Amino acid sequence: MNENQALTAFAAISNATRLRIVRLLVVAGADGRSAGAIGEELGGTPPSRLSFHLSQLEQAGLVVSRREGRSIIYSAIFPALSDLVAFLMHDCCEGHCLVCDQAIELFAKCTGRPTPAARVVQRA
Repeated sequence: MNENQALTAFAAISNATRLRIVRLLVVAGADGRSAGAIGEELGGTPPSRLSFHLSQLEQAGLVVSRREGRSIIYSAIFPALSDLVAFLMHDCCEGHCLVCDQAIELFAKCTGRPTPAARVVQRA
């Protein structure tokens, strides 16, 4: 991710409603949420206003939409969110932080789907 892409992404989530939408979609995982469900979870945001916010997030490359029957389903683009976190953390400790490097590597693997319990490594 370059600086211009990061600025576009940060501008998109610098609005309270859009930040809430991204957080809802992260919780929803790869399956996403319908526009109607997002509106309900936001306390009844008017459809035209919701459409505007979702469009801004889509243009910034943070969410993607797909049609399922009569519904439009929105999902977070996990690699883009991972890239945004990596952009912030890239120069941590002058680029020599093992913990941040491991975190960035793990974020890059996120697909928005639960990890099978057998593969989860518990740390003390």
